[in-house]
Amino acid sequence: MAKENEMQTLGLGMTWEQLQVGQLFRTLRRTVTETDLVVFTGVTGMLEVLFTDVTFGAEKGVIEGRFVPAVLTYSLIEGMICQTMIQGTGLAMLELKKKVLAPVRVGDTIYGEIEVTSVKPTSRGNRAVVSSAITVRNQRAEVVIEYEATRMLAGQD
Repeated sequence: MAKENEMQTLGLGMTWEQLQVGQLFRTLRRTVTETDLVVFTGVTGMLEVLFTDVTFGAEKGVIEGRFVPAVLTYSLIEGMICQTMIQGTGLAMLELKKKVLAPVRVGDTIYGEIEVTSVKPTSRGNRAVVSSAITVRNQRAEVVIEYEATRMLAGQD
């Protein structure tokens, strides 16, 4: 039987030393559900008629279907990044710049493509500021959101 200090823990993210500029990642896909919309708008108080009245958008000649807030869309992608790439190594979200390019509706399936754009070790030791460009796509590979995230990541012990 292996000793505990010889075992690698599954599910932990990458330290900043494991990342390099130009590195590319793709998240798993995630279908946005009616429950996602209802819970998110209820918890955040984003009870805008656009999200709560299925007929509103069509009546106004906007977009048909059940819109979801853009913040829900990128939050789902951030959740997938947190559960994988930065699980246990992410120390802080320092900056986020977001551009919404197309709507996401209930029933759409989204995924993220991540490119590491900068890795800068700090003067304070075992951490670095890591920036990445994230492209969120739907099931038709259409870009729905582009954003840049700058995070503080831990280093190796």
